Parts: sequence; C-alpha cells; structure tokens
Amino acid sequence: MTAFCRAAPWLALALTLAAAPALAASGPPPGFVLTDDADLAFTSPDGATRLEQYMKDSGDWDVKWQVWARRGEQMTELKPEQGYGAGFRFTSDSQWLVRMQKTGSGEQDLYLYHVENGVFVNATRKSLSDLAWAYFYGRPETKHFARLDFHITANLLKGTEEAYRWLSVNWPDNRYLVIGLAGEYDKHPKNTVMKGLGGWRCRYDLRTGKFDVPEIFAKQNAQALTWEVKRE
Repeated sequence: MTAFCRAAPWLALALTLAAAPALAASGPPPGFVLTDDADLAFTSPDGATRLEQYMKDSGDWDVKWQVWARRGEQMTELKPEQGYGAGFRFTSDSQWLVRMQKTGSGEQDLYLYHVENGVFVNATRKSLSDLAWAYFYGRPETKHFARLDFHITANLLKGTEEAYRWLSVNWPDNRYLVIGLAGEYDKHPKNTVMKGLGGWRCRYDLRTGKFDVPEIFAKQNAQALTWEVKRE
C-alpha cells in the first residue's frame, strides 16, 4: 500500500502528460526543403522577419511550396500553400506584407498579410487579387467588361516602401497599395495578335480596406480598357 502511494503521484503525472496535446512543430513538415535561390529570400525593413520558401517535389509535376516567416526562433506559415515560389514586398514600417504569387504561365495573384501579436497573418479572407477584381467588375464603367480568358494577373506596382513618390504623389507613408490588373481574350479579330485589359490601376487603402481610383490613373485606365496589339 505504501509503495502504491509513493508511485501514485508519478502515475498521475504520466497520465497527465499522455493526455496533454502535443506541441505543434515550428517549421515546414518533412519533405519540404529550403530553397537556395537568393531571389526567393526576403527580409523586412526592420530586420525582424525573414521569409523562407520551402519546396517539396513529389514527382509527376506534383510540386508544392510553403512560405514561412521567421522571427527569432518563432516560425509562422504564410498561407496558402502554392505550386510556385513567390515574390514579396513590405511596407517601410514592416507591418504589412504583399505576396506576389505566380499561379501559372503569365498569371499571378496577390495576398496581403499584417502583423498581429508579433507575427504575420492573413489580412483579408479572400486574396487581395480577388478583392481587386471584384472592385473592377463592380464599377459602373467596367461592370459589363467581358471576362478575360488567360494571362490574368494582379500586379503590385513598385513603390510600397516610398509611398509611390515616383508617381509624383504625396500620399502618407504605409497607407496605400497600387494594384494593376491585366489579362487577355482567347477570341479576338484575325488582324489582332492580343486583346484584353492592359494594366488597369486602382489603389487599396490599408487603413480602411477599401479601393478607389485616383484621378491620376484615369487616362491610363481608359486606354487599358481598349488594349490590343494589331498585326503588322
């Protein structure tokens, strides 16, 4: 009886440990290898976050990529997993991050992340590109614009770090993103090489989560709606 009493606390501890949930491993699962491509490595302006991209090739064109943000010893996956590596841009305050994700030949999506409790998390439920396209097709002058077939891209214009000073604007720092939308039609006149949408621009407000089209984009946007390349 005495021996059992001495063993009981240890038995209780063992049962407690067995019932406790296992801590999740920090980092990619087995089979994912860190790429050595320097063009796929990114560090935030404040130096606190380093982005690491890992690839798993299961053969038969089954390739998967994961992006992990490392802050000290902590690693957080930037969802979603994709079939290609990605490019990234930070805002100058290191609080926002945009993922420029290739999805196929000449096609690209955008994802937006924001720092919460010291780690980057998805800032929007839908991809930033899906939101931009919804805004495009919801505007009066574009809601009847024919749906594009291929080479559908959402691009983040360079300049997030400098608040787009190169556009000759005086916008607040770390406030806006400028997105360009483009794509092509499969069917077009025989005398035309390409036809579609040629770089229509809009602005996304990081503070309010809303889109708009500044007047400085009006001329280019009008031309983008009639974009085509004629055969010579």
